[in-house]
Amino acid sequence: MSTSRPPGPGGASLDETDRLLLARLGRDGRASYAEIGLLVNLSATAVRRRIDRLRARGVVRGFTVVLDPALLGWQTEAFVEVYCRERTAPEEILASLRQFPEVAAAWTVTGDADALVHLRAADTRHLEAVIERIRKEPGVQRSRSSVVLSRLIG
Repeated sequence: MSTSRPPGPGGASLDETDRLLLARLGRDGRASYAEIGLLVNLSATAVRRRIDRLRARGVVRGFTVVLDPALLGWQTEAFVEVYCRERTAPEEILASLRQFPEVAAAWTVTGDADALVHLRAADTRHLEAVIERIRKEPGVQRSRSSVVLSRLIG
C-alpha cells in the first residue's frame, strides 16, 4: 500500500519516509545518514540517495546554521523596512540580506516598502552599524526602522 500523497507545490510527491526524513533534517540538519536511517528504517546509503533526490527536485534547497541570538547576546531587535531601486528582484534582496548574521527573518511585502527585515543585535550601536551596511547594499535606496521596546506575544 502506497503512503504517498498527491503532489504538493511544484509537483513534489512525498511518501511517509520522505516526510519523516525531512522532519528529522528540519530539527537537526547535521544529523548523520545513519541516525536518520534508524528513524526511517533505511540504510545510510539509501537515506543519502533520498536526500540527494530531494535536493535535485528542489524540496531541500540547502542546509544552514541557525544562530541563537540570546546566546550571542543579541537582545536588541528591530524591524527595518527596506526600499529598493526600481527593478530590484527579490533574489537580489535575498542575496544582499543573506550575508548578515543579524538578519533573523526577512519578507517581501506589499505597500511602499519592498522588504521587511527582522534584525537582532547586541545593542543600538551594533544595530545602527548593521542598518548602515544594509543601506549600502546595491539596489537599496533607503530604509525605515522601528526598534522593538518589548515583546508582547511570541
